[in-house]
Amino acid sequence: MARTAKSILLAVLAWLVILGAIAAVVRSLVLPSGRDRRSHQPPDAGNSGGANTSTVRLAADSFSGYCLLRSEDLAARLARKGVALQVTDDQADYMARLRALDAGDVEMAVFPVNSLVQCGGRLGSFPASIVYVLDETVGADALVAWKEGVASVAALNSPEARMVLTADSPSEFLARVVVASFNLPQLPRDGWMVPAQGSSEVYRRFRGESRQRPYAYAMWEPDVSRALSDPRAHVLLDTSKLKGYVVDVLTARRQFLLGNYGLVRTVVEEYARTAHAAREHMAEAVAQDSRASGTPVSPAEAESIARGIRWKNTLENYGHFGLTSGSGLDDMATILRKVTDVLVRTGALPADPLAGAPGGHLWAEHVVSDLKEAGFHPGREINVLSDVASGPGEEQVRGSETIPVLSDAQWEALVTVGEIRADPILFGRGNATIGVQGEQALTSLAETLTSWPQYYLMVTGRVRPGTDEEAALALARARADAVVAMLKAKGVAPQRLRTAAEIASSNQPEAQAVHFVVRQMAY
Repeated sequence: MARTAKSILLAVLAWLVILGAIAAVVRSLVLPSGRDRRSHQPPDAGNSGGANTSTVRLAADSFSGYCLLRSEDLAARLARKGVALQVTDDQADYMARLRALDAGDVEMAVFPVNSLVQCGGRLGSFPASIVYVLDETVGADALVAWKEGVASVAALNSPEARMVLTADSPSEFLARVVVASFNLPQLPRDGWMVPAQGSSEVYRRFRGESRQRPYAYAMWEPDVSRALSDPRAHVLLDTSKLKGYVVDVLTARRQFLLGNYGLVRTVVEEYARTAHAAREHMAEAVAQDSRASGTPVSPAEAESIARGIRWKNTLENYGHFGLTSGSGLDDMATILRKVTDVLVRTGALPADPLAGAPGGHLWAEHVVSDLKEAGFHPGREINVLSDVASGPGEEQVRGSETIPVLSDAQWEALVTVGEIRADPILFGRGNATIGVQGEQALTSLAETLTSWPQYYLMVTGRVRPGTDEEAALALARARADAVVAMLKAKGVAPQRLRTAAEIASSNQPEAQAVHFVVRQMAY
């Protein structure tokens, strides 16, 4: 039977419907990544606001490291792309911030990594993904004390010692790094923290309490500079001596990121351009932000704050997200592992909430990787596929300064920070051969020293009193030398290490050991 025109048309339409359904299934099953990233492209670049403006709500606090997020420059750049960034200050209530993300009350938020892990562990979920590394403090957070009350970190080894700090903040985490890393057996296991509401209150307590009390005060800029303006005060430990511990990140609510990838990428791109434009004038940006917040700082304070914060550029973000090799920067997995280890060891969390394998949903590297693939350079308004380092205003990956070689006199002049907490180094009986457990302990110690790039280490072999002190001291030094040789083999710079030997003051078994004392140049 000949087919009629009508039946042919119906058959064609039926096949079109079937083919369309198959294509939709293929797209949904085979191409989810492309769909998630590009289903919502950035708003029209020519849009200057109005009815088509997309509002992104971002939770933050008054920390100066976030000044660019509040800047007029970023607001103007985003407005040209049809985006309004609405920044709210939650007074550093990190748990409330994470809950706001979880509830959808905000779409994006900034966090110190430690606060994100700590609060996510308590909440039992991580509703946001890290999309960009904003900054790392290199002195802006510090543990300060009166010289009369606490001469060094070692002086916190007392039942009366306390640390005044802001809960869940980088200042609390800095204090936890001290507790986790230094040998302080007499510091109370519980009750060593004295909570305060923000750095300003910590500073007020510092000024108002007795200078003889064994109290340390964890605060951030500009309060650190204000405290140190008194010559009787000094820094016990600050973030200039650490690497990869106090890092601030920009996060996006996961559901928002999946449905609005273009908006998130636009915020990240324009933030990177803002940071690039301000890179030579960060003290001015800090001062302007402080005036806008109603708590102005002096030009000297603004300079001090800017020196204590390292705002991350795009090349450094490529390193942190593992997109380039040989950057010398900790990647996100390393940062999260180090931070989580401190939180668990000091009891902030009962167990690792990341189950020992941070990754996947906790950071979304495709925002940064797409910038790299597109040849993004923050000095250009239009992305062009080319070498990102060859564009205007070349960016550089900044690492820690090389620690200098010291003379004998300079070694003697170093200031003692404290004794590192380390597992015992076990040797063969009567010799300097390091056992398997000892090598594992030294591997951990070498990793710690990598994260503390500005410290020197005195390795002291110590023996119990005996009849042949000369032979005992020779063995003690041989063991210290063996430890230093292994640390060098594990990558610790030779100029950071020195050995010594001494007779212990007691006959207790623990007196015969190798001890590790961290030392530094005076601030």
